[in-house]
Amino acid sequence: MSSKALTFHVKAECNVSKARVGLMKLPHYEVKTPVFMPVGTQGTMKGLLPDQLESLDCEIILGNTYHLGNRPGTDVLTKAGGLHKFMGWNRALLTDSGGFQMVSLLKLAEITEEGVKFKSPYDNSEIMLTPEKSIEIQNCIGADIIMQLDDVVQTTFQDYDRIKEATERTSRWLDRCLKAHKRPTEQNIFPIVQGLLNKELRTQSAKDHMSKDVNGFAIGGLSGGESKDDFWPMVSLSTGILDKNKPRYLMGVGVAIDLVICVALGVDMFDCVFPTRTARFGCALVSKGQLNLKQKQYEADLNPIDKDCVCSTCKNYTRAYLHGIVTVETVACHLLSVHNIAYQMGLMKSMRSHIENGTFPEFVKNFVSEYYPDGNYPSWVVNSLSTVGINILQK
Repeated sequence: MSSKALTFHVKAECNVSKARVGLMKLPHYEVKTPVFMPVGTQGTMKGLLPDQLESLDCEIILGNTYHLGNRPGTDVLTKAGGLHKFMGWNRALLTDSGGFQMVSLLKLAEITEEGVKFKSPYDNSEIMLTPEKSIEIQNCIGADIIMQLDDVVQTTFQDYDRIKEATERTSRWLDRCLKAHKRPTEQNIFPIVQGLLNKELRTQSAKDHMSKDVNGFAIGGLSGGESKDDFWPMVSLSTGILDKNKPRYLMGVGVAIDLVICVALGVDMFDCVFPTRTARFGCALVSKGQLNLKQKQYEADLNPIDKDCVCSTCKNYTRAYLHGIVTVETVACHLLSVHNIAYQMGLMKSMRSHIENGTFPEFVKNFVSEYYPDGNYPSWVVNSLSTVGINILQK
């Protein structure tokens, strides 16, 4: 019997694609899916305060186990009563396991069956992150959803033996994580489906994880530089195997067109640093992709970023004002982050509404035509949507 730290109810399903609307009840908050989760690596969103995130309708955000375990560390987090209290966030939290740092900090990491040995980027000290240690840190952090430690290989890696080893080790590490988990009635471990771009390994990984007593699943090992033609079939394969009655979380995906297509393919949860990272580079998210506000064409443009957006940035500031301060003043990062998070939240809300109203296929067609106004649709977009019954070439 699974713990009731999470209940998931599918409220509506698209009558054509695999898209669905759900309600995920977690200890700290009820989250409507499909949902985009902004990333607050150190227990803070770059450029935003927790109450601003609430006003932007964020229901769940991410923290990073590896970085929080280093700074401020488990002693401080335990004394503070967990990350929710430490950062002043009352809604849901998800923490990753630290596994992704095997790729992002690869020069500092050594991977064995025991775990991952890191050289700290802070002080060069050695840290051994085992499945047990990852769960111990995440139990201290107290997030509603926590991730198993997985053996992560760069998505474009070609060595089959290493990919097979990583996939099978991820399943072995899952067992160790589940055994080490001390707070199963308060926190949910999500296994991570691995296998990179190999159908057999990914299928085996998903089936292995399906046999465990868990409340949801993550799809990992994607969005790491592979082609879109390689990416979407693995998403579709994974959602086709994983339990329909549990949430499915696709890790590291945040570009609007990817979100729309992966919702159509049956994904419920997403996270990415993209909205806040692109804000730091002076880019604003809009229905046609991005506006690079550094460009001279916006120097005297007195329009808001998006006339239809109701965020405080669009209500109060012009493109010309933002053009003058992006990448120079820190307040510009703040203002663009507000807009970009508002854009992501609005996109997810719109998808939920269209799924519930039975108009999701029409929404997808309209979204794609606006995103690619020249009508030159990439083949991966056409092909992925056609597999779930949405023909965007048909007017």
